[in-house]
Amino acid sequence: MAGNPKTPRLWRDVILFDGLDTRPEPMAVIVTGERISHVLPMAELDDGLADGCEEMGHGGVITPGLVDCHTHLVFGGSRADEFEQRLEGVSYEEIARRGGGILSTVQATRAASEDELFDAARPRLEALMADGVTSVEIKSGYGLSVADELKMLRVARRLGEALPVRVVTTLLGAHALPPEFKDDSDAYIELVCREMIPAAAEQGLADAVDVFCETIAFSVAQCERVFAAAEAHGLPVKAHAEQLSNLGGSAMAARHGALSADHVEYLDEAGVAALREAGSVAVLLPGAFHTLRETRLPPIAALREAGVPMAVATDANPGSSPIFNPTLMLNFACTLFRLTPREALAGMTAQGARALGLREQGGGGPGRIAAGAPADLCWWDIESPAALAYAVQPGRLRQRIFNGEVTHDTAHA
Repeated sequence: MAGNPKTPRLWRDVILFDGLDTRPEPMAVIVTGERISHVLPMAELDDGLADGCEEMGHGGVITPGLVDCHTHLVFGGSRADEFEQRLEGVSYEEIARRGGGILSTVQATRAASEDELFDAARPRLEALMADGVTSVEIKSGYGLSVADELKMLRVARRLGEALPVRVVTTLLGAHALPPEFKDDSDAYIELVCREMIPAAAEQGLADAVDVFCETIAFSVAQCERVFAAAEAHGLPVKAHAEQLSNLGGSAMAARHGALSADHVEYLDEAGVAALREAGSVAVLLPGAFHTLRETRLPPIAALREAGVPMAVATDANPGSSPIFNPTLMLNFACTLFRLTPREALAGMTAQGARALGLREQGGGGPGRIAAGAPADLCWWDIESPAALAYAVQPGRLRQRIFNGEVTHDTAHA
């Protein structure tokens, strides 16, 4: 790959999206080691600074490395048959109630070894990386037993060790009710709280804890029990909430200082206000909206007016969003949810990092372009940042830089 990590590297005359806004003038970006050392207008780049740098390229657009803050990449099996059922008019909820949906993936995931899960997940993660992702959250939630949830989290950790990408792991034990607890959801929640969360915390396998607060999953009261257990072990929380109905899960999550509430199609005004007061992020998942052919839109205007940060993620999973193309999500966020291209790209950079609790780390953390921030960058062969959302087109990524290392390079191939 191009670039000597011991020498400062320079990209010049680029259009820059810094994670929240586009800088209007031609810019220069210098990376030294694992950090961004300089971000300045070309008019301020003097010969003394430039002469010590390795020239990496000029023109095009540089953005932060994309942050996919909600995925379910580790799973066994396939649910292509359910795709056909939905096309024939069977609802996602009805499939779940028949024992399909999440539970069919649970059966396949339990049967798979760690190596098999790793081998299946690796190309999914590599697809995200090839489209610009440098930070990704990977949830468990398809094991639904202590041993199988920990197995999934170990696989997620291995992926982050094997590939040049930042992996954040989330324990989603409260994702669905496993068949062995089908008549006693409270007993399963007790297992999650008393055994699963302590084990994941003790082994350092989880960076956060998630719940599915929904009529086909768990009640607000049950999810609060899970949050209390997570908090007792020092783990931040987040929630799948208001996807299919309005149970008040987002407001409950906000009361616990949740990093995010995700899906939020049925979010009401009280939920919007609660997220605003808590500083929680609303994570929008247009891939699931598209795949399930939903019609209830998230309250984008209300979230925007309230100043609630909005992230965008793939929700890459085997059932409701089998999509592993993050820039497609930028397009969906604009065309389906009516975000502006700037909002969508901020949602998959700065706001995605915020949803993972990464925004305060290392000079601003991933998802931003600023001096002192980690050198997680993407250099694109496009004329403006909006073009990433405008066109659904592979092959636009010239370079992907992770922690200062150029891991993908078509400019110097």
